[in-house]
Amino acid sequence: MTSHVRHITIDCADAYALAAFWAQVLGAPLSDEDSPGDPEALVEAPGAAILFVQVDEPKQTKNRVHLDIQPDDCSRDEEVERLLALGATLVADHRKPNGRGWATLADPEGNEFCVECGAAERAALTGTRLPVTADDVTTAVRLAVDVLAKAPADRWEARAGSLEWTCWETAEHLGDDLVSYAVRLGPRTPPMEQNLPFRWTSERPGGHDGLLFVDRSAGPAGLLATVEARGALLASMVRTTPPEVRAYHVYSVSDPEGFAAMGVVETLVHAHDIAEGLGLTWEPPAALCDRALARLFPDAPAGGDRWAVLLWATGRAELPGHPRRTAWRWDGRPLEDQTASSAG
Repeated sequence: MTSHVRHITIDCADAYALAAFWAQVLGAPLSDEDSPGDPEALVEAPGAAILFVQVDEPKQTKNRVHLDIQPDDCSRDEEVERLLALGATLVADHRKPNGRGWATLADPEGNEFCVECGAAERAALTGTRLPVTADDVTTAVRLAVDVLAKAPADRWEARAGSLEWTCWETAEHLGDDLVSYAVRLGPRTPPMEQNLPFRWTSERPGGHDGLLFVDRSAGPAGLLATVEARGALLASMVRTTPPEVRAYHVYSVSDPEGFAAMGVVETLVHAHDIAEGLGLTWEPPAALCDRALARLFPDAPAGGDRWAVLLWATGRAELPGHPRRTAWRWDGRPLEDQTASSAG
């Protein structure tokens, strides 16, 4: 038997006011059930919500437990300035010129917390690879869905780019890829030598082998909703599966980050195929392409247009100075296995 953390609870003098400050820090909403003057207020932060509870006793000394935060979309120093403007105060500055260290701040009631470099800034400063995450899966799928939703409903039977499938079939295939990567991380003992024994079928000769087929009466909006739902399933499994877990893929056994990267690549390149068939423009963020390339195609050319390199790596486009690929596969092995193989 085990337990889990439901809330992180902080005693304070004004629950709603302090919760409002932290809602701005974390970009998370206050509970709809809370109002100014309430003795409790909840910030619905992802992972573990933060509950502020009004107490009579004042804060006496340094907290024995504190929060460490990392900015998502700016530098550590920029985040410190933002938080100071919100009403925090600087308690101690342990930042170093090379990006290491942290700044200790206090919220409006004196509760200490620390601001560290975010993952992107840390990777840039140390020259390390930025990992592919569950959030990357979500971003890729949502961007793709938003672009593909612009197509007229009568275009979805067109051929998807260079594939033999229609745009509708390719979207179904993409959804199957996403859910297939998700479910193989689910068992307590994931498969290591073969896929899970689902039955895959085809709806027509020459069509794709599919796991889940979408009701045609739902139209493109329904089809894209199933893609987004299956992307959310993969993102959830990647986020909650311990990094040491391994599971089977036909190219190689992989880890949660590897399956996240596979989901990102499948989404980006099949969105490209579908967009070609639908007559849409599709160009995903360069940083997202770069993280996927670094994880699955470590030998891909460095620099240049990262989306163009990913299209080349998956056999969909030419790249100046490199022969066009007529066959390709990624390397989904955990990084330590790739390193050991290169060293051996």
